[in-house]
Amino acid sequence: MELVGEYVGPDGQPQRLRAPCELPGDADPLEGLLAGAAQMRELVSELLGPLVQRETRDRVAAAGDEASDVSLRGMYPVDNNTHTQRLF
Repeated sequence: MELVGEYVGPDGQPQRLRAPCELPGDADPLEGLLAGAAQMRELVSELLGPLVQRETRDRVAAAGDEASDVSLRGMYPVDNNTHTQRLF
């Protein structure tokens, strides 16, 4: 028995993940399934880890950009009638 998963990345290419669920000897099949699930979890973490880190960096950078926009808006009031900023 094995666990099989498929991931389709941002580039559209599928990647197959496989984790065997058999332990040597007379091991309990449930223990084999648990071992396979643990291995699949590791495979998914390895695959998605870099993507999660990249997305986190992008969100932090976007939050920093948004924060600087907010601070500039406070310095230059917006004229709500014309949607332009008054500089003086």
